[in-house]
Amino acid sequence: MSKRKTIIAEEALVSLLQSKDQRGFSILYDNYSSALYGVILKIVRSEEIAADVMQDAFVKIWKNIEGYNRTKGTLFTWILNVARNTAIDRIRSQEFQNSQRNQDLESTINMIDNQENSQFDIDAIGVKKVVQNLRPEYQQMIDLLYFQGYTQAEVSEEFGIPLGTVKTRVKAAIVQLRQYFVGLSLVQLLAIIDKLI
Repeated sequence: MSKRKTIIAEEALVSLLQSKDQRGFSILYDNYSSALYGVILKIVRSEEIAADVMQDAFVKIWKNIEGYNRTKGTLFTWILNVARNTAIDRIRSQEFQNSQRNQDLESTINMIDNQENSQFDIDAIGVKKVVQNLRPEYQQMIDLLYFQGYTQAEVSEEFGIPLGTVKTRVKAAIVQLRQYFVGLSLVQLLAIIDKLI
C-alpha cells in the first residue's frame, strides 16, 4: 500500500532535505520509494534483500544530500544512482556472495522455476554481447533501459534529449538487434526487447 504522493517543487524538497527536515525525508520516501525499490529488486532479485538495500540507500541519501548538485541532474536521477550503486555494492559484497552459495536446494529450484515461468534470461542468448555491436548511443540506451532499469523518460532526462529521440533510437537499436537473431532466439529476444518500446 503506497501513500499518496505529495506534490512539491524539487527545489523545495532539496531545501528540506539539506536542512535535515524530517518532512523532506517523509515526502522523498513517499514519492520515490516504490520506483527505487523496483530498480533495486531488479538488481538483487530478492525481496528481502531489496527491502534491506532500499533502507541503506535512503540512509545514504539522507546522510549525503549535501553532495547533490542540481546542475548535474535532477534529484530523482541522483537518488536513483545512489540506490542503484547501493544495490550493486550489495551483490558484489562477500556476504551476498556467500548467502547465494549457501541457498538450500529447494529455494534454488523454486527460483529457477519462477524465472522460467516469468521471464527469459537475457544473457542465455548473449544479448549483452550483441548489444556491444550497436552504435555507441544505441548501446547506452539499451544498457540503461534494460540492464539498469531506467524508463524512457529517465533516459531522456539523463542524456538531455527529447523523449521522442529516445523512442526513435530505441526502435532503431531494436531493428539492428533483430538482424543478429534468427528462429527461436529471435522470438525470445523480441518478447523481451519489445517491452522497451
